[in-house]
Amino acid sequence: VTRMGSAALLRGALRQAACWRQARSRKKEDEFRHAALVRVLERQCPMWVHAHRADDIMTALRIADEFGIDIVIQHGTEAFLVADELARRRVKVALGPLLVNRAKVEMQAVSFSTAARLEQAGVEFCLVTDHPVVPVQYLNVCAALAVREGLQEEAALAAVTIRAAAVLGVDDELGSLEEGKRADLVVFDRHPLDVKARARHVVVDGRRWEG
Repeated sequence: VTRMGSAALLRGALRQAACWRQARSRKKEDEFRHAALVRVLERQCPMWVHAHRADDIMTALRIADEFGIDIVIQHGTEAFLVADELARRRVKVALGPLLVNRAKVEMQAVSFSTAARLEQAGVEFCLVTDHPVVPVQYLNVCAALAVREGLQEEAALAAVTIRAAAVLGVDDELGSLEEGKRADLVVFDRHPLDVKARARHVVVDGRRWEG
């Protein structure tokens, strides 16, 4: 139930998955337990790490270094304190929720200015609402508030489109208007970061959605 204990459990799970992966004879009944982490160890997908505090983020980075795996920091409330380490390792951050109160100790530093700090440090991030903690329809409001606190408008739009797709590993098909990508787009009646903006047209996979 301690932070050291959580790190030990994670290391143990990764070590067991690594041993199972290398074993000559694998027990079929253990496949379900280890299969997801084997994909992480083979770098087929990143491991998402729930972390708010800087010390927890650094623990995750040390474990990633130890096992040679890719990770994404989910939440990252204090990510700005270790931004240089994140940028050096090219670790992505799914930042948020930000439109919340400081409900627990880990979130004492929550601020919309974190987005600008990460951008300045060269950390690739997207903005998330942790729906339903903050309903996803307020994502554009979160982006607008990040702009108010110093993030460039273009970066804010990217943080809810192409960068979000990149964090999820689907930027080859989503996140921007390019030939060959899925035609998912929304047309607003004014700037999308305007809190008064309304969606007038929605296209999904090239088909206009009516609802």
